[in-house]
Parts: sequence; structure tokens; C-alpha cells
Amino acid sequence: MERMIALLILVVPGLAAALGIKWMRDALFGVIQPPFAALWLQFLAGLALFAAGLAFIGGFLLHRDRKRNKVQARFQRKRKTP
Repeated sequence: MERMIALLILVVPGLAAALGIKWMRDALFGVIQPPFAALWLQFLAGLALFAAGLAFIGGFLLHRDRKRNKVQARFQRKRKTP
């Protein structure tokens, strides 16, 4: 059950990023989707969705790899030394 919830947590931002790509593509080809009144607004909403989804998935992967010590030295957290 926990793995199913974890998968859903990753799938939702992925779907949001895919929807953002679709909205940006439609804006470039001049197809207005119903919730938007202007193409530029549709493009900006798509860009925001894509960036948010990509940032969430990238942050998740970085967090997971940091826990397993599989990142380069420049991506590791700096430890506070007293």
C-alpha cells in the first residue's frame, strides 16, 4: 500500500508536467483551451505546470540519491562543523 501511495505521489506531478507541455504546444499552434481567454496566458500556465512538475520530480530524485550517498560531492549537503 505504501508503494502505491508513493507511486501516486510521483505520477501526479508527472501528469501535471505533461499537461503543461500540451498547453504550451497548443498555445504555439494557436489552439485555445477552454479555461483560458488568451494564448499567452495558456502558455504561461503550461510553463508553470511543467516547471513545477519537473522541479518536484527532480527534487524527489535528488533527495533519494542523497539518502543513498549516490550524488557527486557538489550535490551533497554541507555539514555544519562546530
